[in-house]
Amino acid sequence: MNNFYIIANSNKKDHIWKTVEETQGYLKRHGAFCQVQDNDFKKDSGRYTDASLVSENVNCVITIGGDGTLIQAARDLADRDIPLIGINQGHLGYLTQVRRKEDIPDMADALLADRYQIENRMMLDGTILRQGKAIASDIALNEIVLTHQNAIQILRFTVYVNGEFLNHYTADGLIVATPTGSTAYNLSAGGPIVAPNAAMTVLTPICSHALNARSIVLSAEDEICIEVQEGLQAAVFDGDTIVNLEQGDQLVIRKSSQVTRLVRLKQISFLENLSTMLNLT
Repeated sequence: MNNFYIIANSNKKDHIWKTVEETQGYLKRHGAFCQVQDNDFKKDSGRYTDASLVSENVNCVITIGGDGTLIQAARDLADRDIPLIGINQGHLGYLTQVRRKEDIPDMADALLADRYQIENRMMLDGTILRQGKAIASDIALNEIVLTHQNAIQILRFTVYVNGEFLNHYTADGLIVATPTGSTAYNLSAGGPIVAPNAAMTVLTPICSHALNARSIVLSAEDEICIEVQEGLQAAVFDGDTIVNLEQGDQLVIRKSSQVTRLVRLKQISFLENLSTMLNLT
């Protein structure tokens, strides 16, 4: 790799941009081309990435922030098939590879020398149907969540899998998570942790009013359809894109044909990484 594009979380200027300058400077001193996303782009668009500015020659996108920065970059660049690596400057770092600023030179040296592996992560496509017609769609790396529009109220919805009835729910919502997203909102809601290379989708109800409501693990190839019955509901993609729903709307979720390509520098097992994150104090 010798052509890089840096995307940073601009919400923490002093903290983040010093790391940006150090990373870009190191790569340039060692003969690489490195462009940095304009800091003012997010102010105008609400996103971190202007995909049109990412050259076709870019070999790798480096995100500097937390998992959220990497996730948004993955969504914005989903159709570009560019590997991503994250430098953690946030609170959690399940996805980011580099957790200390002192490790940036080692990361850069490994990338420049092509000492890395690529790990493909499953993504989800979500489409909202209203009276049988698609009115919105988006992609998610972590999860698609059915939740409240604003006021807290009981939501009622029905879930079908591959056209077959699964269950009626009375709850605060439903999380449909990828294996990558199983350690995010799904975990906080009591859902299971799934190995990131597994081909599965996890359904976890949020604060269900039924004592027997539990998470359900489905095949990645299953098609999930959630039909809105009652309550002001919304579909939220990776905590970012929000689409308000009406009674009778259907949220159809499938495994995406696109994947997120994450750069892996170290041979750290999923269990070792998980153990490290769960024992952080």
